[in-house]
Amino acid sequence: MSSDAPETRKRILRSALDLLVEMPEKPVRMSDIAKRAGITRQAVYLHFATRTELLIAATRHLDEVNDSDALLAKSRQAPTGTARLDAFIDAWGNYIPEIHGVAAALMAAADRDPDAARAWDDRLAAIRHGCQAAVDALHRDGMLAEGFTTDEATDLLWTILSVRNWEHLVLDCGWPQEKYIQHIKALARHIVRGDR
Repeated sequence: MSSDAPETRKRILRSALDLLVEMPEKPVRMSDIAKRAGITRQAVYLHFATRTELLIAATRHLDEVNDSDALLAKSRQAPTGTARLDAFIDAWGNYIPEIHGVAAALMAAADRDPDAARAWDDRLAAIRHGCQAAVDALHRDGMLAEGFTTDEATDLLWTILSVRNWEHLVLDCGWPQEKYIQHIKALARHIVRGDR
């Protein structure tokens, strides 16, 4: 590859993300991405062997652009399980609006587009990992609600924090973002910590 390979790769990823948001009703083809990036389809394949690989890389690129590691730093460094839970909800809950366009496009395409489904599954696994880390920290502190295994508590937290639930509450019901975060924190604490 040429010396401009990293910039070409970024252009491909940006093009894929833009097209996902602009064309959620149909699968984004490699040729569409190539055209948007101003390169040949073969050049796209030099950087990404498969469409699945490209879509996964595009969603991870979005995390890099938004510096998701910095957003999650407070959660990862939290001294207690409760602090980690709250910080994770702050980080993820406030990140959803930033990635919603791409997330919505992947969710809409997942039923008919196996590549989009695999890319979305990759992102769901990352979110679940964050939920698991928060639940594990609560468990270490002896703060996990009675009657829950760590897997069950993770399942529940992961479900509460789904993009679909954010859509229902913020977009459909008109909740302000701050209210969403406040109530999701209270709900998560009530369920996974057993707060009364």
